[in-house]
Amino acid sequence: MSTAAPEGTRDRLDGLDWAALQERLDVDGVATTPPLLSPGQCAEVVAMFDEDERFRSTVVMARHAFGEGSYRYFADPLPPLVQTLREQLYPPLATVANRWAGLLGERTFPTTLDDLLAECAALGQHRPTPLVLRYGPGGYNCLHQDVYGDLTFPLQFLVMLSRPDEDFTGGESVFVEQRPRQQSRPVVLRPRQGEAVIFPVRNRPKLGSRGHHRVQMRHGVSAVHSGNRHVLGIIFHNAR
Repeated sequence: MSTAAPEGTRDRLDGLDWAALQERLDVDGVATTPPLLSPGQCAEVVAMFDEDERFRSTVVMARHAFGEGSYRYFADPLPPLVQTLREQLYPPLATVANRWAGLLGERTFPTTLDDLLAECAALGQHRPTPLVLRYGPGGYNCLHQDVYGDLTFPLQFLVMLSRPDEDFTGGESVFVEQRPRQQSRPVVLRPRQGEAVIFPVRNRPKLGSRGHHRVQMRHGVSAVHSGNRHVLGIIFHNAR
């Protein structure tokens, strides 16, 4: 089974409209891309879930009160397709992250993934964080943030590997913006197979009457009613 990233994938990544995606991130805090992976590539990544040698660790969510389901962190070296997604999406997301950092008066980030991972290593964060998640009937994920150490890159993305309403029902992607002195704002998305959702790891800038301020965001998954839901998650900073 091939796990390489063909030119079609690179072409789809190169063709993303980053001006439009940044606008959606600024307005909504989340943005959905056109399909990045073909149905065949999605099936390949789903099949990887059962190949133990590919992963460094497995988390059964119920054991930690995280939800119902399981996820597995890839070991190094990452599969070529996963590595390609991580490498090619990092530079444009670093541009967004650094723009946000300027609005909030926060630190900026390197322009290449290798430099980010070198900073992670210097802080003791060596373990890769890309993962595959599987939810069966009744599976869900509590609202959370993916912070794995002192260095946290502020954006991440998920790729839907399964077909909503065919492979599974329910299981919407849920994002909650916790606004200061206001009620929280939910965003519910239902990406199609192969589409990616870009979203903040921890917080994002939001324009208010006195300029930009920081709002916290958390993400999770609503209950799966039937079938199996598989997702590829790409986090850019490594874990301690």
